[in-house]
Amino acid sequence: MARQELVFTVFPEKYAICRLDSRERIPEWAIGDNFFSVTRTPDELSVICPQERAPGETECERAFRLIRVAGPISLSVIGVVAAISRVIANAGISLLTISTYETDYIMVKDKDLNAAIAALTTEGWQVTVL
Repeated sequence: MARQELVFTVFPEKYAICRLDSRERIPEWAIGDNFFSVTRTPDELSVICPQERAPGETECERAFRLIRVAGPISLSVIGVVAAISRVIANAGISLLTISTYETDYIMVKDKDLNAAIAALTTEGWQVTVL
């Protein structure tokens, strides 16, 4: 990827990543007005939603923060997620990426948020925390 200026926005909510059986229906609690993502594979139904919506008895990893990459980003642009992943990995932080038609999102644990912001800004990218 050629050097590209990236702009990030950190959402204020904490998010949960939940695993359900692949045969389950999409639960009502997963759907809301804020960011949410539902992915079905042959092995699982994966739900990402604000953590307060995720029931306690559901298998979830909690306390993730959502960071949006300003878009739209053309589907023909190469290396955006790779560049972001490299910067975050070099900071010793694990991440989850989510891509939509127009933009990309990354998720990091809340405990790693400040280090992730520092890594992104050190790269020269702008980060705004809502």
